[in-house]
Amino acid sequence: MRVLDHLLKAVRDAAVFNPEVQVAPACILWPDRDRQWEAVIPVLQAELPELMILGDYAPDKRIGPAIWLRCVIAGRAEDVSLPKDRTPIFYLPGVSRQDLRAVESCPDHLKPLAELQYRGVIWSQINAKDWTILAYLKSDQGGLGLDVAQDNDAKNAMQLALYRLLDEDVSLLKGKRLDKDYFNTLLTGGDPIRDLLQWLDGSQSFQLWDSVEAKAFVEVCKSQLAFNPQAEGVLAGSTKLANHEGPWHAVWERYCEAPKRYPNIPAQIRKCRPPSDTIFWHMGDGSFDGWPQWNDDQEKNLHRDLMALAKAPAHEARTKIKELEKQHGRRRSLVWAELDDAPLACAVEHLATIAEITKSGLAAG
Repeated sequence: MRVLDHLLKAVRDAAVFNPEVQVAPACILWPDRDRQWEAVIPVLQAELPELMILGDYAPDKRIGPAIWLRCVIAGRAEDVSLPKDRTPIFYLPGVSRQDLRAVESCPDHLKPLAELQYRGVIWSQINAKDWTILAYLKSDQGGLGLDVAQDNDAKNAMQLALYRLLDEDVSLLKGKRLDKDYFNTLLTGGDPIRDLLQWLDGSQSFQLWDSVEAKAFVEVCKSQLAFNPQAEGVLAGSTKLANHEGPWHAVWERYCEAPKRYPNIPAQIRKCRPPSDTIFWHMGDGSFDGWPQWNDDQEKNLHRDLMALAKAPAHEARTKIKELEKQHGRRRSLVWAELDDAPLACAVEHLATIAEITKSGLAAG
């Protein structure tokens, strides 16, 4: 079952009663002082035709003030009808259980609902507190009993990701640690490395950094890659990708699996300043494999060395070609060869084969 299915059942089950000693509750009150559930209420309304919302009068959306909700229960609201086999559910955003308890000091706009706490039931925790998102996910008494982080970052992320979380299968969440990274990853589609590569490539842009998805993307990058894409920008990210140190190694490996999916990334890296002023730049030990500029320099060097063999004796040319193959052959396994940016590194393999075959003269027939 999905989280959504469990939630619907939990709210409806609040109306379960013992007919031998109780009468059916007139309604289910759902207080939500901090409005944590408000963003997903439209989703729940699509599944709960008996769900009404306290607010400004909008009967087509099943929203109305307290006195209108009383009319709904009494069957006097002509603009809305309730399913006969369901107990009405009244979602109360910005209202706490305590607001209803204090009848004398209850705000005027809530007073028509105050007595419903006695004729109805309140969907709340076993300790009589309002259900927060964290409490519902974590509690094993009326909630889902999941392993959920309780820090502020996790709380903020879970609220933003709630509409995505509703579609998750609860059985698959058991045994997982649901922390800020999990919720932010859920918001970004579950594949943050792909999202990062698409962003670097320019095929996915976050022009509105205030959007929920963009905020989640930033938080995932900060947490997993020590990189803030909003503050540092594409070129800083491209530099980190080219160096592919630490956690960026996984990003580089993912890019190398299918570089043609991200055709603009080489151009982005070329805009960055490479570490070419170090002595190690020309050693070819693999430290700079992520830089297309390094591959370009290697191709230029190979071209120069091959051209120098034009007037060399045959035996010297063969020996030199074998050395060049040993030096540059490794580049054929790099991403630049797959992108057709290392043609000479590919050609020297065949030259080395010819050099080996021709080192012995043909026997006279």
